[in-house]
Amino acid sequence: MPTRKKRSAGSATARSPRATDDLSAALDAIRRIVQALRVSTRAAERRLGISGAQLFVLHALSEAPAHSLNELAARTFTHQSSVSTVVERLVRKRYVSRKRSAADGRRVVLSLTPSGRALLRSSPDIAQLRLISALRELPPRNRRTLATLLDRVVHAMGADAAPTPFFFEEGARKSTRKRKTKA
Repeated sequence: MPTRKKRSAGSATARSPRATDDLSAALDAIRRIVQALRVSTRAAERRLGISGAQLFVLHALSEAPAHSLNELAARTFTHQSSVSTVVERLVRKRYVSRKRSAADGRRVVLSLTPSGRALLRSSPDIAQLRLISALRELPPRNRRTLATLLDRVVHAMGADAAPTPFFFEEGARKSTRKRKTKA
């Protein structure tokens, strides 16, 4: 009896039309989200000279000062080490101030400077805030399901060991360096 050749999961003929439609719809949605984030980041870089991640942190600090890097990390839904790098850049640019807490001298309070507030007033729309708002509008059960499914995809891709920095933050550093070396 002849053996049938096993089709790979990537083979177009191995999938039903419905599965192909679902896969296309999922990939299109991911592409649209990534594109919106990329466009938003580029707009911030062009208009303000800061990355989308830096603008996102400024927005978070505009709501209230942060009483620690960990608090700011929680408010920006990222890791403390990622927010620390972004804050350091904002402090160097004098958009954020870092002062010892009057209540607890071991803590540092992070807040917007007048320059940071002025920059924020002239800032373009930020896709990260729209994404967070859209996710918050989902019913909690759907949000948990989405998180679980995305986590499975990340794991299946083998990308779960990678750090989770802000969106496009590494790219912002590289493009800034390139511009400086060309000048």
